[in-house]
Amino acid sequence: MQTGGITQYIDVAQLVLYTFWIFFAGLIVYLRREDKREGYPLETDRADGRVRVQGFPAIPRPKTFILAHGGTQVAPRAETPAPVRAEPVAPWPGAPLEPTGDPMADGVGPAAYAMRADSPDLTIDGHPKIVPLRVAAEFTLEERDPDPRGMYVIGADGEVAGQVSDVWVDRSETIARYLEVAISGGRHVLLPVNFTRVDGHRRRVKVESILAHQFANVPGTRSPDQVTFREEDRIAAYYASGHLYAEPSRLGPWL
Repeated sequence: MQTGGITQYIDVAQLVLYTFWIFFAGLIVYLRREDKREGYPLETDRADGRVRVQGFPAIPRPKTFILAHGGTQVAPRAETPAPVRAEPVAPWPGAPLEPTGDPMADGVGPAAYAMRADSPDLTIDGHPKIVPLRVAAEFTLEERDPDPRGMYVIGADGEVAGQVSDVWVDRSETIARYLEVAISGGRHVLLPVNFTRVDGHRRRVKVESILAHQFANVPGTRSPDQVTFREEDRIAAYYASGHLYAEPSRLGPWL
């Protein structure tokens, strides 16, 4: 007598395996499309821009995202590429680019940065996340660590670039993000702590990426007590570019 069971005629385990494969392949395609919401189509110097470089799968349709602290953002979105202040060293596509001006200020190579939102990062309750200690009075530095305030900042050339006037902290991560450096001319610039070596015994802060006089060209901030996403990227890119562009000797091969 038949019982209505299907396992006698269908390999259920194999059916489940095939279903998983189909699901997993669809998941890969979906995730690959979603990660193309930023940065695609790729820029190309082929065929005068008539070639749309997007690969497989294609770029997804625009989607509107609701931001945590208000406002919306559409992705992907039409964007005007920023001018590249560099020229190819050879006529073939993909040739290396050579800067035509000041690469540290023009955003070329390691000095490149993203055009992020020109607004500050916020805490969960809507306050600016990265602020100086003079604003975040509820924060203090660890007593067992050297306090960099008042220390002289030394560039890669051994010269004094300025003096640390304050420390900027991340209210959410409870760590120091930047040192505020007072330089000649009355300017105050931010120095990411990841580019520093604080010497508590000699009371100085050493920076290997840029020279002392190059602190004068560090990108500034609109507000003396806030830093925006875009300003953070520009500041970090400036210091990072110094490892290659700060002096001509860094451009040559090591071997």
